Amino acid sequence: MGQVELIEQAVTGLGYELVDFETSPRARLMRVFIDSPKGVTIDDCAAVSNHLTRLFAVENIDYDRLEVSSPGLDRPLKKPADFERFAGQEAQVRTRMPINGQRNFTGVLSGIKDGVLHLSGIEAAYELPLEQIDKARLVAKF
Repeated sequence: MGQVELIEQAVTGLGYELVDFETSPRARLMRVFIDSPKGVTIDDCAAVSNHLTRLFAVENIDYDRLEVSSPGLDRPLKKPADFERFAGQEAQVRTRMPINGQRNFTGVLSGIKDGVLHLSGIEAAYELPLEQIDKARLVAKF
């Protein structure tokens, strides 16, 4: 089992969702982003951090620093379920290759159908194949 699968299994077992996982070069710093339907508090981050620290010791995973945090208001959208869950919210999406001469799109998430993300922009509606999406984030509302 790889690191991401191990971390996802542990985080899910604690009742949270693994939103994202990043490592620095040579994996000396590990960043784990968690979420839950009720949100994430500092106590939640501490509980996950303590659990992962013990797990990494048992699994002999070598690292210098572990950071556990919430994904923030501009949460990244990684999985197809994320695009469905946050339907009706505004997002910024960047594609790997230009679609009609454009790589950056902003609009309201309208769901997924047949592997295609539907995004309602101000001037147009976009249909973006999921496999072409490089990065996507919710737009933070204040």
